[in-house]
Amino acid sequence: MKATEIREQTVEEIRKRIADEKEQLSHLQFQHAVAEIPNPMLIREKRRLIGRLNSVLTEKTSGE
Repeated sequence: MKATEIREQTVEEIRKRIADEKEQLSHLQFQHAVAEIPNPMLIREKRRLIGRLNSVLTEKTSGE
């Protein structure tokens, strides 16, 4: 998901998405610690997506 797509969402949608992505990230990290996961690059992608979501959320909340 790109930043332009994120900017189209409301603040509440972004907050919900951050919570969901953090939950998925913690689940992936646990799986990676216990056993090998098929695609470990997913962890990096989730972290970066969470960062993008947080950045856009900060832009929206400071702009209001």
